[in-house]
Amino acid sequence: MILKRQSHEPGHRRKFLVVVDETPECDRAVYYAARRAARTHGGLVLLAVLELEDAHQQWLGVADLMRAEATETAQVRLDDYAARARQVAGITAETVVREGPRATVLQALIAEDRDIAILVLAAGLHREGPGPLVTALGGAASAAFPIPITIVPGALSDDELDGLA
Repeated sequence: MILKRQSHEPGHRRKFLVVVDETPECDRAVYYAARRAARTHGGLVLLAVLELEDAHQQWLGVADLMRAEATETAQVRLDDYAARARQVAGITAETVVREGPRATVLQALIAEDRDIAILVLAAGLHREGPGPLVTALGGAASAAFPIPITIVPGALSDDELDGLA
């Protein structure tokens, strides 16, 4: 069930959601979303998803250690991109770390925070395609997705993104 977005109701504001990962094009998505959020008086949510399939096969202590290390790495990455958003747009980003399959985590976060109105992704520059998340959400699955998806070309410069944001 798709819940109505609250981003334009009194006391709410539209939020842009970016899935933060280790890809080089992630910076393009964060840059665009931060600039767009600042120009429209919106917010920015940065999400890191921990996909720890191997953790379930480990002993409890090992699984906890794997989870703690992955969470720490993800939080450092989120902090770096939050600093980048502050630098380029003067906004303070919310950071979220969740564990599970990306699509499930995305759907759950969007359902929880009804101010999230736009998912921003960046297309990769690789020969293999635009990237796994863009591929997964850009096809038939996007028809059932609860919010619009903006895909930023990964090759655009800061100046080019400023012109679009």
